[in-house]
Amino acid sequence: MTTAELDQLVAQIGDEILTRLKNQPGTLCPACQQPYTAVRTRLPLSIADTAGGAVGQVSGIAGLIDHTLLKPEATAADIERICMEAAQYRFASVCINPCWVALASRLLEGSGVKVCTVVGFPLGASATEAKVLETAIALRCGAREIDMVQNIGALRSGDVLRVRQDIAAVVDAAHAAGALVKVILETALLNQEQKVLACQLAQQAGADFVKTSTGFGPGGATAEDIALMRATVSGTMGVKASGGIRTLSDVNKMVAAGATRIGASAGVTIVQGAANQTSAASQTSATGAAGY
Repeated sequence: MTTAELDQLVAQIGDEILTRLKNQPGTLCPACQQPYTAVRTRLPLSIADTAGGAVGQVSGIAGLIDHTLLKPEATAADIERICMEAAQYRFASVCINPCWVALASRLLEGSGVKVCTVVGFPLGASATEAKVLETAIALRCGAREIDMVQNIGALRSGDVLRVRQDIAAVVDAAHAAGALVKVILETALLNQEQKVLACQLAQQAGADFVKTSTGFGPGGATAEDIALMRATVSGTMGVKASGGIRTLSDVNKMVAAGATRIGASAGVTIVQGAANQTSAASQTSATGAAGY
């Protein structure tokens, strides 16, 4: 089979999956139509519809953060909590496992916070068709950002075509619904040349971001990897640092290295640290102006 024929086959499979989803509402995504009774169906108006909130002075930091909860033991109550935090602090998104997308979408309706989910997570070793189907279901349930794990083994095997086509198939499905795609490289498993190649393939496939880590691998984000990724991709492509980012200092290092998005489960701690820093600086300035 030629490269063109393989590209066409992957595209046809993706189109067929999306067509079946559209023609059979409710059969593949019952969560979209069956509300959880254990939690509210929407956040309180005082949180979801308030643009200011507690983070007014640090909205720049909060707007960089994907507030993340990907632990397998997370409960519906945990998802409600992080959605409330995301709406309060105005994070860029909540990043959650696919089974919680419908719930988070209902909770965050009207808040301006996007719902992000993961595909092929955390190993990246799913079949391309499975990743496309997982993407389509997540989009149907309300996801607007998809963080997919690249086929790490294929990349390390030198199977460049397979990696690029795997990413492109997910990108095509997501972009058709107006959603963004971030490609997780799992940098701790790659050497320098492989990191560069992975970034190049993600860009060639049309992805919107490259991302360092799943948080479940042997290592997380480093400033060195962010700098390398930033130098490899074009200026229009985002770079997401994820894995082990717990403090405002960590965020500042990643942003200085070139990160344009941060994945963190410690988002509240980070923005509160930024608020405290801003408050302290204001007090110091006021004291100086008063002549003390």
